[in-house]
Amino acid sequence: MSELVLLSANDCHLCDHGKQVLAELAGEGVLSWREVPVDSEEGRSLELTAPPMRPVLYADGTVIGYGRLSAKRLRRQIARAEL
Repeated sequence: MSELVLLSANDCHLCDHGKQVLAELAGEGVLSWREVPVDSEEGRSLELTAPPMRPVLYADGTVIGYGRLSAKRLRRQIARAEL
């Protein structure tokens, strides 16, 4: 499984929710992830390919989710070995 990357913005309730979902799944050993702030150098680079809604979740450089992230959906993707 690759490390997921969460592109997040400051003062973003959906970003906070996404971090909670990813932390929960990481705590279960389901996935690993890291956060990239949109105002960082890496974040500005990712933003070029990102949809306008935050947060944006990437796997291997490909957008796999954005907006309100779903733990159920991520579990299904992992079970199908899509991540």
